[in-house]
Amino acid sequence: MMTKMILYKEWLKTRWVLLGIVLVVCAITFYCFLNLTKVVQIRGAEILWETLVTKETVLTEIFRFVPAFVGALLALSQWIPEIQHKRLKLTLHLPYPQGRMILLMACFGLFLLTVLYALQACVSALVFAQWIPVELVSRVFRTMLVWYLAGWAAYLFTSALCLEPTWRFRVLILLVSAGLLRILYLSGTPEAYNGFLPWLLLYVLFSGGLLFSSETRFKEGLQD
Repeated sequence: MMTKMILYKEWLKTRWVLLGIVLVVCAITFYCFLNLTKVVQIRGAEILWETLVTKETVLTEIFRFVPAFVGALLALSQWIPEIQHKRLKLTLHLPYPQGRMILLMACFGLFLLTVLYALQACVSALVFAQWIPVELVSRVFRTMLVWYLAGWAAYLFTSALCLEPTWRFRVLILLVSAGLLRILYLSGTPEAYNGFLPWLLLYVLFSGGLLFSSETRFKEGLQD
């Protein structure tokens, strides 16, 4: 029962921001494929094949930074109200394990992001499948996986930053987040990260530990 109440609270906080995020993602995706449709109508689908095979592009570069942006925005919509209205201390005093509560709130955000990324990927794949073979569609989305991973990282780092009560550790979180996101965006070459994705996924998940570290200091009332 308490779990359902916490999830419902998170939904109430984020539903309008989530709607805005969905509209933005849909608009960017539509714009991207509208441009590609015009190219196909003028020059034929063969130009997409040639571009994907001979050039270092996956035709969806306009979407490259969107997952990180929406990840950070969703985190802000979850944690800023808790901090500004001083609701988090009350939330942490509910008859529910505090660490599990933070984990549940974080998992709620990651779940929403994952569903959004998956839907965007499925819609994009259906559109691409009209013009290019499955092998090239797979190449596009293996490249985009690291962008979705950057969205997870941006969500976790922003959440930890919002929750962190001390400036010393805020600076540390900013440095760690800047370093990891820099790695995730270091190369724009298609499939450049294929061999490293499992390790990068582990690094992103381990970075979620910063959120629990911030929660501990927040609970203890530490401040600079």
